[in-house]
Amino acid sequence: MLDWTELAGLRVIRRMAEIINRRWNLGVGFADAQGALIETPEVVRFATRRPLCELLKGSPEGQARCQRTAHQMLDHHGASGQPEGASCLTCHAGLAEMYVPVAVEGEPQGLILAGGFFRREALEDQIEAVLTRVADLPLAQAEVRRACRETPVLSAEAEAFLADVLELVVREMLVFREEVARKERRLDRLTRELAERSSYHQIIGKSQPMRELYRLMDKVAATDSTVLVTGENGTGKELVARAVHFNSARKDKPFVVQNCSAFNDNLLDSELFGHARGAFTGAVGTKKGLFEVADGGTFFLDEVGDMSPTLQVKLLRILQEGTFIPVGSTQTRQVDVRIIAATNRDLHAMVEAGQFREDLYYRLHVISIHLPSLRDRRDDIPHLVEHFLAKRSQPGKRHRLAAACLQRLMDYHWPGNIRELENEIERLVVLRGEDEEIGEEFLSPRIRYEIYATTEAARDQAPSLPDAVERLERTMILDHLKRARWNKTKAAESLGISRRNLIRKVQAYQLDRRAKLRNPT
Repeated sequence: MLDWTELAGLRVIRRMAEIINRRWNLGVGFADAQGALIETPEVVRFATRRPLCELLKGSPEGQARCQRTAHQMLDHHGASGQPEGASCLTCHAGLAEMYVPVAVEGEPQGLILAGGFFRREALEDQIEAVLTRVADLPLAQAEVRRACRETPVLSAEAEAFLADVLELVVREMLVFREEVARKERRLDRLTRELAERSSYHQIIGKSQPMRELYRLMDKVAATDSTVLVTGENGTGKELVARAVHFNSARKDKPFVVQNCSAFNDNLLDSELFGHARGAFTGAVGTKKGLFEVADGGTFFLDEVGDMSPTLQVKLLRILQEGTFIPVGSTQTRQVDVRIIAATNRDLHAMVEAGQFREDLYYRLHVISIHLPSLRDRRDDIPHLVEHFLAKRSQPGKRHRLAAACLQRLMDYHWPGNIRELENEIERLVVLRGEDEEIGEEFLSPRIRYEIYATTEAARDQAPSLPDAVERLERTMILDHLKRARWNKTKAAESLGISRRNLIRKVQAYQLDRRAKLRNPT
């Protein structure tokens, strides 16, 4: 449906209405699909003073006849069979009314009209026809004749020009409507994308760093380029590798994972490249390596920075030529494998220190994906908490965190990142049992009594031992006071100190409840 009020407010429509008004003293009107005239402040200002029309509308019957004009235009348009373009109708009073139908995707939306004029040819005959048509209305013939003399008269050329202008108005309205529809479709698409992009494969988060990560992964997944995934432990590097693989053209092929720090050098060599029978003691048969298993698919090499120099050479050969030789064999094997490597170490620094091959580093570093730590995407913590609660809760049972508990999780610095958060949520669900709401008292001590500041600037300056002990003591006392509802006797018992000692510390740390109310922090 068209929003006539919005369309009538368009600058181009206003300008064209002004042109029609100045040139012929005609107003521009709008009618909806049912033939009802649109009467809004935006539309009314397009009207002009037309003496004959005003005279006719002075009587109830004349007003009713004028109101039916748009309905007559719709009937006239339907009978003409003309799908679009300007048409002219003689109204109930005998005046010419020009209109252009408006349709969107074949559905009638209404009309644009401009009328109440005489044609130049046979002008006197038209005036006489008007006198005849309105003879039954309580109007003086002299007044009607005088009003007719003040009615605009258009030549054939002027009519054609008016038709062109009205058709141009319709085209501008439809162009604007299509532009609005296009923007709405784009907004809907972006809204859906934003809703969908609260996750990517099994990766949860819709903070700005994660949205940027998803856009990069979309581009990476469409290629076969080697990828290096970096980030702290627990940030989900394997999840990123899986997401890239299962959104790529290789998704129907194997996805193989190997942690390079899980085996010693000899065992890892055999695992990756396989071995021939008799290659070493215990090699009673030929074994296919993981690179052969991954042929056609993706091989995720985790902790690639722990790979020995010897294996680095073999990996480089696969990246360059796609070939390798199994342990104890003389036959070269060819594979088509996409490699995604991951590390939490600074490979560039290792290259400078001579601990990692420079040529391999640049072969792996074709595309780099860096995963932000959880403390750098704190806005995602509530979404991750909801995900892990749903994952760990029993069927038909849904736990939730109290506001204070969630705030503690938001304030914690999460050195173990998402893995640590998931483990903490599992612990909370187990300890809380059947109760749905989980309070902060169930949190691990390291989170409840977090003593380091959460801002990056504060973490860069580690506190001294006395300061750290003081912060911890203050936090624990305040926590126990809140849980005891500021009953110092109960708080002292739970802390394992005397009431006198607690009162002294409360005063020293300015934790008295009345002081807190007077000077909230």
